Amino acid sequence: MATIKVKQVKSRIGAPKDQKRTLDAMGLTKMNRVVELQDNDCVRGQIRKVRHLVTVVE
Repeated sequence: MATIKVKQVKSRIGAPKDQKRTLDAMGLTKMNRVVELQDNDCVRGQIRKVRHLVTVVE
């Protein structure tokens, strides 16, 4: 199955609790950390929710 790499580029400080929990669910706990996730609708929804804090790495 296809995968997608996501990198946290902005701090979670000051973000609402639901966005912090989304980052935790994705495995992003620190700045500049990159995780590789399955490319499906669920993960794309998580990325969309915190799109101002993360970027997709090619």
